[in-house]
Amino acid sequence: MITSIPVACAAGLILRKSYHVPWDALVTVWAWSAFVLFMWCSSYFSIKQWQQSSLEKERLLRAESEVREARLLALRYQLNPHFLFNSLNAVSMLILDENAPAARRMLAQIGDLLRTSLDSEVTAEVTLSQELAFTEGYLAIEQTRFGERLRIDMAIPLETRDALVPNMLLQPLVENAVRYGVAPSIEGGWISIKSALHADRLRIVIVNSGRRGEGEQKKNGNGIGLGNTEERLKTLYGTDFAFSLAWPEAGGCEVALELPLRKAPNMQEASLCEL
Repeated sequence: MITSIPVACAAGLILRKSYHVPWDALVTVWAWSAFVLFMWCSSYFSIKQWQQSSLEKERLLRAESEVREARLLALRYQLNPHFLFNSLNAVSMLILDENAPAARRMLAQIGDLLRTSLDSEVTAEVTLSQELAFTEGYLAIEQTRFGERLRIDMAIPLETRDALVPNMLLQPLVENAVRYGVAPSIEGGWISIKSALHADRLRIVIVNSGRRGEGEQKKNGNGIGLGNTEERLKTLYGTDFAFSLAWPEAGGCEVALELPLRKAPNMQEASLCEL
């Protein structure tokens, strides 16, 4: 429509009184028509290129997301055989100690925990409340093994329970705390799990009561547990997280995590409805 108006005007002038139309006017009309046509074509092809670029960027983001999810699943499934091996090894120790009732109870607890793990939806992140439920199931197994030698202290405020954390985040860290902080001691020990919110960050701290120096040789890796956890944190958050180990003067080991505060969509909607 924009180009047809000046062209029609020019054609009408030429048909009616072509010998009265100045050449400079004709040149101006045709130049303006060419300019409008050029701008229209430029806009059209620019829009098409932007659309193609957006589709390509979307395909790349989808591919990166699929690779990330596949990596997270592979890292998570790496933990299951590790956990199962350690748990069955604990059962064998109970059998060698001729503690058949505890061995049977532990096998039942292992079965329940694995059933929960297999029946639950495989996702990269779960709420802290869900993660604690799984970890408590694991600790119940360890308490069958250690009895009163293992004492547990949890301080998990309500406002932190709906925060999202990586799936299977706590269990390998708690397993290390039991293995290196409680198991070596004849009198046993305690494990503390605490969480708190600081601005837009979720902080989780796991501490064991082991003697000073115990487990320090593990600070550069500590087997599958810590290495796997750090890899999953990098995959999920890039550099937007903190993960540290410390050996306080009083003894034991402290694992501290700081994660960006994220909540499940349905949890956020529920909070808005309450407002």
